[in-house]
Amino acid sequence: MRIEVAERRARIGRRHRLAAEARSDDPVEVARDLVALHASDPPTVYLALFARLAGTAADLRTVDRALYDDRTLIRMLAMRRTMFVTPVESVPVLHEAAARTVAGRERRKLLGFLAEAGVADDVEGWLAEVEAVALRAIETRGEVTSAELAEEDERLRQPLVLSPGKSYEGRQRVVARLLLLLAAEGRIVRGRPRSTWRYSPYRWSLAQRWYPVAPEPWTAEDAEIELARRWLAGYGPAPAEDLRWWTGWTVAQTRRALAGVKPVEVELDGGTGLLLPDDLEPVPPVEPWAALLPGLDPTPMGWSRREWFLVGHGPRLFDRNGNIGPTVWWDGRIVGGWAQRKDGEIAYRLLEDVGAEAVGVVETAVAELTGRLGEARITPQFRTPLERELAG
Repeated sequence: MRIEVAERRARIGRRHRLAAEARSDDPVEVARDLVALHASDPPTVYLALFARLAGTAADLRTVDRALYDDRTLIRMLAMRRTMFVTPVESVPVLHEAAARTVAGRERRKLLGFLAEAGVADDVEGWLAEVEAVALRAIETRGEVTSAELAEEDERLRQPLVLSPGKSYEGRQRVVARLLLLLAAEGRIVRGRPRSTWRYSPYRWSLAQRWYPVAPEPWTAEDAEIELARRWLAGYGPAPAEDLRWWTGWTVAQTRRALAGVKPVEVELDGGTGLLLPDDLEPVPPVEPWAALLPGLDPTPMGWSRREWFLVGHGPRLFDRNGNIGPTVWWDGRIVGGWAQRKDGEIAYRLLEDVGAEAVGVVETAVAELTGRLGEARITPQFRTPLERELAG
């Protein structure tokens, strides 16, 4: 069986909620369909949802309510040690399939930093004491920022040198690494930001107090199978290598998870891909659509092999570390990039001729985003050549 590029692009429009008739009024539904939203750069979550929510649902209040009032969307460290926002019911799946491995690495790294700093002969015992101090403080206060927590005990202010002697040598206090570790282990959760939706840092809460209902646990094996299934539902057909890259799994983990899913192999341009066995029929067609997606949007970051929708525009749209910047989409492919200028104007540039109809729909998307941002100003954390040029 062969799946054409046109079908893969149609699936983006419908499965990723980007076509007009596929948009939703529920941010949790959108996040569920995409498995998780990239959240390394705080504005990405909001802008990614604005592009996919319908009508009045595409506003700050709708997203804030899901994140902080209903708490049906949760920030967590997961695949590839990346920050994501995901539905609360997905937390145990992502934790067992990805975050637990990340947490193990983070604990080993922190113990190594502490040993290099010479904080104690027994660094594991020292860390256990400091963890207890931090967790008691968070429990007592209810919510706490990193700076507030650092005042609880001088050991939390202990400086650490990261990558000493390297050109990228850095310094952090114990509190920053400890919060990262406790979050990766699922013991604490990032709550509301200290300032606005566009910036971190966040306040921290105990996980057991944050969740409206404690999620049901999963085994690691079942979670890996389920994560592979959800990814294929949202991003298939795609090669197994794309899944391995997206999850950060080893080859063995990827094979084990796929063996549990039992996908069907299909022919794609340039190779083969995988589809769920009950997902072989073409998706219903959608009207041509345009979207302005933010840097690190989950759609372009969903695959490692992007030539079927990127079409040669990569050098201007990615930074040196492989992070994608803001992009303009037309009917399932990237056709340009955009940026917000200091005066609030959304400037964009098309990198190919898409015709007058497409330009008109792109202009409508620009006007919608301008209205939703209002007085807010957005500068991506990971800046790309075209974004810098357009921002001025």
